[in-house]
Amino acid sequence: MTDLKNQILHGDSVEILRASPPGFADLVFADPPFNIGYKYDKYHDKKAHEKYLAWTEDWIGACAAALKPHGSFYIAIGDEYAANIKLIADAQGLVMRNWIIWHYTFGQQTKTKFARAHAHIFYFVKDPKNFTFNDEIVRVISDRQKRYRDKRANPAGKMPDDVWNEYPRICGTFMERTGFPCQMPESLLARIIRVSSNEGDWVLDPFCGSGTTATVAHKLNRLYTSMDLSEQYVEAARQRIAEAKGLPIDGESDWTEHAEDELRWLYSENKAPYKQLKASPKLLSLFTAKLNDRLRRSVPYTPQEILDRLGEMERFCKLNAQLSDRVNSI
Repeated sequence: MTDLKNQILHGDSVEILRASPPGFADLVFADPPFNIGYKYDKYHDKKAHEKYLAWTEDWIGACAAALKPHGSFYIAIGDEYAANIKLIADAQGLVMRNWIIWHYTFGQQTKTKFARAHAHIFYFVKDPKNFTFNDEIVRVISDRQKRYRDKRANPAGKMPDDVWNEYPRICGTFMERTGFPCQMPESLLARIIRVSSNEGDWVLDPFCGSGTTATVAHKLNRLYTSMDLSEQYVEAARQRIAEAKGLPIDGESDWTEHAEDELRWLYSENKAPYKQLKASPKLLSLFTAKLNDRLRRSVPYTPQEILDRLGEMERFCKLNAQLSDRVNSI
């Protein structure tokens, strides 16, 4: 029997999962080939319609069998097969909680139809009465808190909507880019892993690709298992995870790379401008509490430390914009 814990495996995910013990994963995230002709290393992404659907039934079934009774199952897919995914999951007894639209920037431009700038993310569970959902860790500052200062507002904030527009598609010029043809942003996976699993839980991704799911799971102190047909992708993902080792959740009083990433992520999600946070001690206090909840530091950041860091980020962004304008004017 293959050891699955904290492994990136080379091989067919359906075969590996069928040969593995059932019910080991707390969370599954799957971003399968969309069957639209992407150029992968080993996989042919343009199968006959019937063969693609039959294969989809196989891998969804294998993942569902690997999921614990309280587990959650997220599937990312394009327009072409979104409806089919929903029907297949229904037939296998999965219960949909959300049909999420990931609306991303840097959409693919077209000439003869509206430009596509979204993908679908289905959120299923096995048992609609028994599942992990850590709402407190992903709540964002609500408009009632931010704009109206309404005392009736939930002090913990509100749940994000089911249209996610905080995460840009990973383009070739992004520092996060690994070279994989269709890479998911780490911040998007961080939201899913945080809300639907706990530290020490087991995250399964049947289509490793660039290794984003496993890397984020590792950073957030979860176990991970992933697999891919491409030996090249497997080795690259293993290397990516090895380079992520040592990134702290708790840190010293200085700003670690991990804390910086979390701050940027939270700042982007909450859409509370620096000037507004600076002018409102209450908003800044809420923002500070959310960041410290995510980092779980032994010595929490103070509101002033966070404001100072945000100010540095603002100045850096303005400087970059000015430099870019100068370059473009030459």
